[in-house]
Amino acid sequence: MDLAYGPEYQAFAAEVEAFLETHRDRWPSTVGATREQVLAWQKTLIRHGYAARTIPRQYGGFGAEPDILKSRIIAEGFTRAGAPGGLAGQGISMLVPTLLEVGTEEQKQRWIAPTLAGEIIWCQGYSEPGAGSDLASLRTQAIEDGDDFLVNGQKIWTSTAKQADMIFCLVRTEPQAPKHAGISYLIFSMKTPGIEVRPLKTMTGAAEFNEVFFTDVRVPKIQIVGARGEGWRVANTTLKHERGMLGDPNAAETRLAAIMAMMNEETVSGERLIDNPVLRDRLMRLQARVMAMKFNGLRLITSQLAGEQPGLAGLIVKLQGCELNHQLAAFAIDVLGELGALYEDSPHLRNHGAWQQRYMFDLGLIIGGGTAQIQKNIISERGLGMPREPKTVDA
Repeated sequence: MDLAYGPEYQAFAAEVEAFLETHRDRWPSTVGATREQVLAWQKTLIRHGYAARTIPRQYGGFGAEPDILKSRIIAEGFTRAGAPGGLAGQGISMLVPTLLEVGTEEQKQRWIAPTLAGEIIWCQGYSEPGAGSDLASLRTQAIEDGDDFLVNGQKIWTSTAKQADMIFCLVRTEPQAPKHAGISYLIFSMKTPGIEVRPLKTMTGAAEFNEVFFTDVRVPKIQIVGARGEGWRVANTTLKHERGMLGDPNAAETRLAAIMAMMNEETVSGERLIDNPVLRDRLMRLQARVMAMKFNGLRLITSQLAGEQPGLAGLIVKLQGCELNHQLAAFAIDVLGELGALYEDSPHLRNHGAWQQRYMFDLGLIIGGGTAQIQKNIISERGLGMPREPKTVDA
């Protein structure tokens, strides 16, 4: 069996390699890069088709036809070179594909291109103090007032809310309707009067999340995505893309490559860490899981291009990705030995303490975006057809 790419794809791989070498001096550093450098790199990637590759040109993308192998070649080329890929996040990875699926033409024209370019930072107004895993029980209300809604309520665990220009937010517009039927999906500026953001510091030492309060926030009715009262359907479209972002196999493969490079460079008593049989065995186990995640990702792309539902293969992505990324960070800390216990400003830190920060932050992602327990229920019930847990009946 010949598993070679063939002449067309080999030529494309050479093209990717040549691009990275030619533009090496433009790579923004993972630490200390300015916003201008990051945005310039993003525009360069889009212009050459290495970011927003299949987004139509009229919306600011490159406009290429979907091609599984070319997508894989790009990902592998960037990982192998250690090059920074395109921007990701709530706007690019979650809102943009949602608008492409269910947005109006005006919404696509207005929001997608500047979001892809990194000119607009978005946050997601989903969870509330009493509506986390049971998101449909949210209570933030939007009451009609002429051509506008007046939004009142609270959101919590809102990533990037302090930096965000815009928010996509779930609100209840029909309070008398069943909880899944009375929700609408609004987009509006975070500079709108009546919005207060309070940072929430996590165990990383940084304010990774925020709580957001809305008091008579005026939002035009035309800024609904999808139909009024159908926000739950739109929200699930976004959640599908969120799970894909959190379980990105390219990110896991990049982490694995960084760990392997570290093990080849770091030594203990003159011996490279990669030559330690115990550590090498653990590395190979993680490498096998990253490869399985990568091939499952190819399966998902194949299903998408064929217009098929991925089924169980799609349901495992978030759980698999978040747990694996946390275990990769844990292994990196173990590899570092006593240096792995350092944090913040020690002169002996490796990678500016990135592995320690990732370890603690990724633990939160196992909870955020749908807890591991909720994900396992979804996999068992929807994917494996197991019976639902019986609901208790009040006496």
